[in-house]
Amino acid sequence: MDKLIIKGGKKLSGDVTVSGSKNASLPIFISTILAPGANEISNVPFLRDINTTIKVLEQLGARVEGNGNVVRIDTGPVANHEATYELVKTMRASVLVLGPLLARFGKARVSLPGGCAIGARPINLHLKGLAAMGAEINLTHGYVEAKARRLKGARINFDIATVGGTEHLMMAAATAKGETILENAAREPEIVDLADVLVKMGAKIEGAGTDTIRITGVEGLSPVAHRVIPDRIEAGTFMIAAAITGGDVRIHDMRLEHLDALVFKLQDAGVEIVNKDNVVRVKGSRKIRSVNIKTRPYPGFPTDMQAQFMTLMCLADGASVVSENIFENRFMHVSELLRFGADIVIEGNTATVKGVKKFSGAPVMATDLRASASLVLAGLAADNTTEVSRIYHLDRGYEALEKKLAGLGADIQRVKE
Repeated sequence: MDKLIIKGGKKLSGDVTVSGSKNASLPIFISTILAPGANEISNVPFLRDINTTIKVLEQLGARVEGNGNVVRIDTGPVANHEATYELVKTMRASVLVLGPLLARFGKARVSLPGGCAIGARPINLHLKGLAAMGAEINLTHGYVEAKARRLKGARINFDIATVGGTEHLMMAAATAKGETILENAAREPEIVDLADVLVKMGAKIEGAGTDTIRITGVEGLSPVAHRVIPDRIEAGTFMIAAAITGGDVRIHDMRLEHLDALVFKLQDAGVEIVNKDNVVRVKGSRKIRSVNIKTRPYPGFPTDMQAQFMTLMCLADGASVVSENIFENRFMHVSELLRFGADIVIEGNTATVKGVKKFSGAPVMATDLRASASLVLAGLAADNTTEVSRIYHLDRGYEALEKKLAGLGADIQRVKE
């Protein structure tokens, strides 16, 4: 098992390039089940979750080849309609194969999912939507078994905006008979990217990026080539890395418009952000101002940036309040931040953060993907050495993070525990 050794106190500077989006790549990979033949997906990050998705597709019968950040997925040979527990247990997004398999083969058997322990995140909205589209759903021995001769269009109103549910039912509806309307749909850029892929394949989709998506089913889809959008959460993490070290960093291949809520809060905190010729320059301030945040569905403040922003607020002038409104168990990083000398008090879904003058490096342990990033950020700002263990969580969502940070001047290295 690997860990990161960070000697903090260095201002980051220079240029860094954002990798492709993990959260866009995963459903796009899975959508290729609907388009039998050779699909080519580029700007793909090298991550554990990507490898897991590839294994799921290969288990189903697909042929997958990678060359650099380009992955070729031939789903023509797919014949198996079952995704087993051994693969699905490590990554929640694996459950998204259920709808495409059902749409293509009329039946599917998929294990209930796993993933980060940040909240329950049940898939009942996924299953309710498929049932509304005519699927016969049964839960047996930890598996979802679904049957349908052909899915039928339906009007589906989500009780809560769900990214996975929106992606799942949008894929399932692409070849369903008739029109499907998704109301209270999630609006994330990753959903728009998936819709763009499906439209390239021949699907008829309108409204992606709004809370109402209309899908008119077609008889079949064809394979495509597509470049994945940049990872907005990685980009946001680099922005905070520049801010928390008082650095001056130029971030390439990011879409600032995907991070409006974060940008506004960073500017409120005194961070300078300039977008010129599609390169975003982030300059930290000598004194970070305290700012309150509340996580919301997109375009609100992203829950995936909450831990990183809280880390910045630990060193701000004054007190700030962080409210987590998406997941019920997403303050697990707080106990580790306290080891750096942070002053944080939790009450329910709210954390009150009183800024301290400095962090002191400490041995810490990652508990989930974004918590891992927050501990790395704290280590970069600390006045001595930090050891971050259990970084396999980090490897689920960040491509070569330590190498990119080292390229900005950080003293950081990966070692075997």
